[in-house]
Amino acid sequence: MEWLRLFFLHPVSFYQGAAFPFALLFNYLCIMDSFSTRARYLFLLAGGGALAVAAMGSYAVLVFTPAVCAVALLCSLAPQQVHRWTFCFQMSWQTLCHLGLHYTEYYLHEPPSVRFCITLSSLMLLTQRVTSLSLDICEGKVEAASGGFRSRSSLSEHVCKALPYFSYLLFFPALLGGSLCSFQRFQARVQGSSALHPRHSFWALSWRCLQILGLECLNVAVSRVVDAGAGLTDCQQFECIYVVWTTAGLFKLTYYSHWILDDSLLHAAGFGPELGQSPGEEGYVPDADIWTLERTHRISVFARKWNQSTARWLRRLVFQHSRAWPLLQTFAFSAWWHGLHPGQVFGFVCWAVMVEADYLIHSFANEFIRSWPMRLFYRTLTWAHTQLIIAYIMLAVEVRSLSSLWLLCNSYNSVFPMVYCILLLLLVKRKHKCN
Repeated sequence: MEWLRLFFLHPVSFYQGAAFPFALLFNYLCIMDSFSTRARYLFLLAGGGALAVAAMGSYAVLVFTPAVCAVALLCSLAPQQVHRWTFCFQMSWQTLCHLGLHYTEYYLHEPPSVRFCITLSSLMLLTQRVTSLSLDICEGKVEAASGGFRSRSSLSEHVCKALPYFSYLLFFPALLGGSLCSFQRFQARVQGSSALHPRHSFWALSWRCLQILGLECLNVAVSRVVDAGAGLTDCQQFECIYVVWTTAGLFKLTYYSHWILDDSLLHAAGFGPELGQSPGEEGYVPDADIWTLERTHRISVFARKWNQSTARWLRRLVFQHSRAWPLLQTFAFSAWWHGLHPGQVFGFVCWAVMVEADYLIHSFANEFIRSWPMRLFYRTLTWAHTQLIIAYIMLAVEVRSLSSLWLLCNSYNSVFPMVYCILLLLLVKRKHKCN
């Protein structure tokens, strides 16, 4: 079957699929209470190391090194200092690795190694876990192990204290993908027995497999449509709108299927939602809320629900600590975290402006649109506009070359974000007059 061949030809999907038996084995051993807490930490850590070497080859050193350094900082610094230093080190290391990708793509004009790209993706996820843990320690949610390396304890005692940190930063179900799992949740899962009943786990995984099957079949169908039609380089006028919309649809389908696969691996290992807990409750945050993403008529809602655990992480890390222009700072940091490619900088800044416009436009509309036929018309119109703006932003973020970005900006697709920009200026001016 073509969809199955294409899905598992993707390197990350292949390695995530290969990790499934070990995730199920870990969950089974936890249910049977067959090994100690320390053995569970070691199992997850060893699995992460093996998966990193298999997927990244020699580039795995680029993930192991910051993980070791992060644990050293976590164990040696005071709780008030730990977040600042770990954040600076982790983002500096990740930026240097991204600069290596820039050098390969833009200076040498060579395609980057697939293993190196997998390494960068894993490094970005490691940054999430490192900063989330350091924030937890700084805020007092997690007991700090500060002074551990400076005390007179034996080496084995130092390693035992640091083992949960090492295991959390490199545990294999979340090494290559998956929603962000907090350290408290991770620790609770490892130290307690699995909360998943085998029958519940079987049906949950079966439902996810059916979702992936449906998404991949759609992916194949849409990719055939995209390949058969004109591209962004040779499309004409209004045809470019259709090209961008279908291409963005292809990207979204790919993201959805991979997010569900990543979520399935976490679920198989016992890190999914507990029985009776609905998606979105505190602790478990699925990345793919497809129903909300595809039916929302608000760009701000799409921004909160797209890659939901990352959106919450950005809100906690940047937005809540920003005094001036928090929205712009959050999207600017997201561009930095993603690698600062020209299309990413343009796309995320555009997204920030669109979200700001979204707030003002819908607040204004809620004041003046009263009748339900007009509300239905308004909701339909803004839904279509939102989908077209998101398609525009998605292509801007995904394209690598400046020439492709220039073609996108010069196409008729730029009309849609331009309309929101004009409305933003008019509503800001009106708001100032009213004040």
